[in-house]
Amino acid sequence: MENYFSPALADDRLRAISSIGLAHMGDAVYELLVRTWLCAHGKATGRGLHQATIRLVCAEAQAERAERILPLLTEEESDVFRRGRNAHVHTIPNHASRAQYGEATALEALFGWLYLKGRQERINALFCAMMEGRN
Repeated sequence: MENYFSPALADDRLRAISSIGLAHMGDAVYELLVRTWLCAHGKATGRGLHQATIRLVCAEAQAERAERILPLLTEEESDVFRRGRNAHVHTIPNHASRAQYGEATALEALFGWLYLKGRQERINALFCAMMEGRN
């Protein structure tokens, strides 16, 4: 049985996952990180916690934070990010532009790829860089 809390997929299995599939995984990883960050920083409770989470996981916020880490990405990570940005999404929320949604999808694809690759330390380093100065 595989350990689904700490996956480490082989490169050929990772390549078989679509950008949308990676973004699906990365969406959950990113939201878990945001929720953990909010709880650890005592930012809110109850309904306020939910609202704070929504503000940080929306496409606009993800796109803004993605810009902060682009210079830190390796060539391989940049390729995954680019692949995610170019994914063909069919629906874009009204509150986000196509460009913002593309950046958010790219970020989620990167986080999904890193998670499935077993690179949790790298995800954490990138997330910390994204959240720097936000206390």
